[in-house]
Amino acid sequence: MRLRGLIRKEFLQVLRDPSSIAIAFLMPVLLLLLFGYGVSLDAEHVPVALVAEQPNADTESFAGAFRQSRYLSPVGMPGMREAVAAMNNRRVDAIIRLKEDFSRRMRSPDGAAIQVIVNGIDANNARLVQGYVEGVWSKWLQSEALAGGRPLDIPVQVEERVWFNSELKSRNFIVPGLIAIIMTLIGALLTAMVMAREWERGTMEALMVTPVTIREVIVGKLIPYYILGMGGMALSVVMAVGLFGVPLKGSLWVLFLASSLFLLTALGMGMLISVVARNQFVAGQAAIIVTFLPAFILSGFLFDISSMPAPVQVITHAVAARYFIAILQTLFLAGDVWPVILPNAAALILMAGFFLGLARKKSRKSLD
Repeated sequence: MRLRGLIRKEFLQVLRDPSSIAIAFLMPVLLLLLFGYGVSLDAEHVPVALVAEQPNADTESFAGAFRQSRYLSPVGMPGMREAVAAMNNRRVDAIIRLKEDFSRRMRSPDGAAIQVIVNGIDANNARLVQGYVEGVWSKWLQSEALAGGRPLDIPVQVEERVWFNSELKSRNFIVPGLIAIIMTLIGALLTAMVMAREWERGTMEALMVTPVTIREVIVGKLIPYYILGMGGMALSVVMAVGLFGVPLKGSLWVLFLASSLFLLTALGMGMLISVVARNQFVAGQAAIIVTFLPAFILSGFLFDISSMPAPVQVITHAVAARYFIAILQTLFLAGDVWPVILPNAAALILMAGFFLGLARKKSRKSLD
């Protein structure tokens, strides 16, 4: 009866606090719309300058191959001076130059060379553009060889197979990871201010003189926010699948269990911050610094962990979102791959037990 009364009290407090509802349901919608539509790691329709010093049928055929690519948008330039000026003004990201002897050398034994100048300010985009140019060049050579009835002498033939995300859409990679970021904010930020709010409003002293135990106080505060967190999770999954078209190949019950484990971990971290801080502003700031920023930067959400320095890779093992994002991306794109799911779920169980246990230990039914 005491626990039920505490849970009812907390639910009423949530309903009377619009900020909690906004964090649980409005924030996931805004973040998903912002990242789903505004953030993309894909490079499509990249403007490139195409300079043909002596236009003819061969250079026009070559330019036609670039026009058919959805990744590159060639812009014809009369000379290198205009092309360089366009790159300096950031109107194009690369220059493709066909010298005046292109047609003649193309039919010689040594073949013709093309010059590709790429803007390297954005290193990731530069690598993508370089790869796209090489791909278009290779396909054009094959089509020219077939049209001329001669074999294309390539010693190694590459047959590509893309698994799990065959369309190579970065959205399918970003959106599942964003769900983990959203749940980190919901779980940690909301609960970080629960106990602190009680101390600030002076209602903690009233709770202390009641016969409820500190364990009942903690459980009574965690259950409502667990339900809010799972509601935000369900909303995020529905938007990911229905609005953004991200495939969900894994089981819903595995997704539910993994989400519950991670949410308990986030709730434990938030509760621990709340118990230590005793101030809503400090607790909120600490929750963002200790939970959200590491989850955003060190979890593999946007930045590949294997590309980080070795000491930073070690630190990432203390970030709970790292394990949940690995589970989410596997469930959405690959399915129930147990060699990935089970070790990461075990790590979440350990972290949930650690943070919840530490929060219980730090919580005392006294004013000290």
